[in-house]
Amino acid sequence: MAQDTIDLLIIGGGINGAGIARDAAGRGLSVLLCEQGDLGGATSSASSKLIHGGLRYLEHYAFRLVAEALAEREILLKSAPHLISPLNFVLPRAKGMRPAWMLRLGLWLYDHLGGTGMLSASRAVDLRQSEYGGALKAEYKKGFVYSDCRVDDARLVIANVRGAVDLGASILPRARCTSAKRNSKFWEAIIERGSESIEVKARAVVNASGPWVHSLFDDVIQQKAKHNVRLVKGSHIVVPRLYQRNLAYLLQNYDQRVVLAIPFQEKFTLIGTTDIPYQGDPAAVAASDSEVEYLCEAVNRYIAGRIYPSEVVWRYSGVRALYDDGQPNPSDVSRDYKLIVDTDDKGRLPLLSVYGGKITTYRKLAETALKNLAPWFTSMKSPWTAQQPLPGGDIPNHDFERFLIDLVNAYPKLPPVFLRGIALRHGSIARDVLQDACDVSDLGENFGAELFGREVDYFIEREWARTAEDILWRRSKAGLLLGKEQKQALGRYVFNKFAATGQR
Repeated sequence: MAQDTIDLLIIGGGINGAGIARDAAGRGLSVLLCEQGDLGGATSSASSKLIHGGLRYLEHYAFRLVAEALAEREILLKSAPHLISPLNFVLPRAKGMRPAWMLRLGLWLYDHLGGTGMLSASRAVDLRQSEYGGALKAEYKKGFVYSDCRVDDARLVIANVRGAVDLGASILPRARCTSAKRNSKFWEAIIERGSESIEVKARAVVNASGPWVHSLFDDVIQQKAKHNVRLVKGSHIVVPRLYQRNLAYLLQNYDQRVVLAIPFQEKFTLIGTTDIPYQGDPAAVAASDSEVEYLCEAVNRYIAGRIYPSEVVWRYSGVRALYDDGQPNPSDVSRDYKLIVDTDDKGRLPLLSVYGGKITTYRKLAETALKNLAPWFTSMKSPWTAQQPLPGGDIPNHDFERFLIDLVNAYPKLPPVFLRGIALRHGSIARDVLQDACDVSDLGENFGAELFGREVDYFIEREWARTAEDILWRRSKAGLLLGKEQKQALGRYVFNKFAATGQR
């Protein structure tokens, strides 16, 4: 099957590919995005789930990256207040770790490098006399508090893809680009989706394939990559909630890394991350037992009580493709993004490859990518995403709690805890999911954990979900709460949904 010539073929449906697709479509370019798996199904859903400036990057003098990330933190907070919310972080002082003057200086820079002051400034605290030390061992007496934001990373990808489609982009999940070559006028690409082969002609190609950025050169484009990439594995664990306060902890470890403990999905605590060089298939990455032990021990040094690897209810791991800047320690390799554009020998048919980056700066990365491609698209419109909310993000005054009250009042017979989950996942388009539901009996099959057939149908019909795993771990986090039989029931439901339409 052949398609008309398009402006931009984007290979990779993680946060960077999704962000570029939305930005480009809004500037009037015709866009096709293909992703070999589920949208956001790899690195972009395996993050620490934060929108943050990167406090520790200041140690590496990455002032531009931190300033840009802090400015983006405020833009994104306004663009998706249902997916992104402020959170206070506690940084305990620990003997033998970074001295107090260094922490104060770093936090002062963090307060002043970027942003307009939407979040609270950092401050020193007495951990013995305040709520901030309640979860810590008694030996930690002094510390600091600062602000950052948490995010539902997988749903941020979906929101960007939804935005791209609303602006005319075409999306092909579970479709692998197997060949992309330049001819005299266009890029000619072949995309395989099941038994279907799709031929595409494009004026430019974006390689946003994350940890596959190099293999795409070798296997698909058949062109030698001019730059090196460092694959770094980061793993996280989730345990039953360690403390009740809605606070995160930034914990300094003996190896000079930091480990985060973050309230997660009401009943859990998310702990991460590791930084380990990775070789092998990124699709096969998994958190090892030694990483689980490392994360447990890092937290046990600070938090009152003790956690054990046997208490871990979920472990996940992702591979970051960082631009190789020659640093021997994986933790020292820059998290900044680098965009490389190459053309044919006549300066035509650009290929833009994305190295590095982090979720916080994805929007700016997309904007920079379009700036780099502008010489080949002279009629492209101006940057626009800084002023426009994501789908679901147009909540009045960015006030999520007020929006939730209004939603509960509009659906008085539906459980408030269910409506909160719907609002957090879908924001202002929650009513598109709920439609005319009057009570629980209108919501379809109940799978448990406030997950009902009506929302599952919406995930499938409007958000490209194709498997129970897509729904359990990316469209929602119901996988943390559902039992084996409930998960199997969801799997049968999804299978039958597609069997009935002949799509499998």
